[in-house]
Amino acid sequence: MADTPPSPPLTLRDLNRATLARQMLLAREKIKPLRAIERMGGLQAQWPRPPHIGLWSRVEGFERDHLLALLRRREAVRASMMRGTLHVVSAKDYVSLRPALQPMLTRGVMSVLRDRMKGIVVDDIAAEARELLAKGPATFEHVRDALATLHPRADARAMGYVARLNLALVQVPTDDDPWGFPVSPAFAMAESWVGEKLASADTLEALVLRYLGAFGPATASDVQTWSGVQGVKEVMETLRPKLVVLRDERKRELFDLPKAPRPGADAAAPLRFLPEFDNLVLAHTDRRRFVADAHKKRVYLPGLRVAPTFLLDGFVAGTWSTERTKKDATLTIDPFEPLAKKARTDLEAEASRLVRFVEPAATAFTVRFAPAR
Repeated sequence: MADTPPSPPLTLRDLNRATLARQMLLAREKIKPLRAIERMGGLQAQWPRPPHIGLWSRVEGFERDHLLALLRRREAVRASMMRGTLHVVSAKDYVSLRPALQPMLTRGVMSVLRDRMKGIVVDDIAAEARELLAKGPATFEHVRDALATLHPRADARAMGYVARLNLALVQVPTDDDPWGFPVSPAFAMAESWVGEKLASADTLEALVLRYLGAFGPATASDVQTWSGVQGVKEVMETLRPKLVVLRDERKRELFDLPKAPRPGADAAAPLRFLPEFDNLVLAHTDRRRFVADAHKKRVYLPGLRVAPTFLLDGFVAGTWSTERTKKDATLTIDPFEPLAKKARTDLEAEASRLVRFVEPAATAFTVRFAPAR
């Protein structure tokens, strides 16, 4: 049998379109929000509102109450996950993937706190916080106060941080906050909240497969960038027989799921608005897949903030923001470069729909373009 000729290298646009397809950004899809959350590999949720916007841009007919209902029914959870940041994930994915993240979370605590760990024994603090939270959900202000009473000479905030990332916890949604969570939410033990034990076996392979389904084709370095987890390269080698191995124009080896969509560079990509911290612009080591080098400083901001952005032809072409004054809501579009007339018209129409979703209590809505810089 003749050897199969090697596939041509994937271009930047090929990679762009492949990930857009998985992230449901080539077309809004008729899909249940819970399934969408899993397909996307979770939604970063540093603030309560962005996951709703992320789903609005991807799921046909999505409404804010759809996600709120999932959170309140405990089918989805908001918790510290990849890179130690808050994500909304399905309860099923939390149970199966969270154990693979714990070594990374523990290392992160030690790296951040350093000298502030004086007098703090991690296992003791985790055990004391677990005993406290076993009585029911509590805010971390309450947890820190209790720990400070037990250890008056230790750094109370450091102890709270140790407990927060060394225990499997979820945030408790409320019924009276429009986006589901107050500024200082209560936390609950995850297994008690979702009613299921965390996976006991090593789940790093499952984490890698979830990533490839959401963001591939990708390198081992990409998976580590998204997850923060070490040891990915070895797992990729173990999974190699089950994966498709490709190459890009830089001759890097890329891994992918055999049946994952790769629609090609010519696939049409409609404009889309993305929220702050959207994982689309955070999930790869080479961020040129979506953000040109010239625009990085306007997307990746000081203080580890990530701006809300919009896509034109599949690439980030600018940022956006909203402002609310009494009953008036304004969405401002700030493009990186001058826009063609059609792009401007289409952006204005989509922004008009978005501002009504983001500020439903307003009675007057305005879309404006920022002055050219």
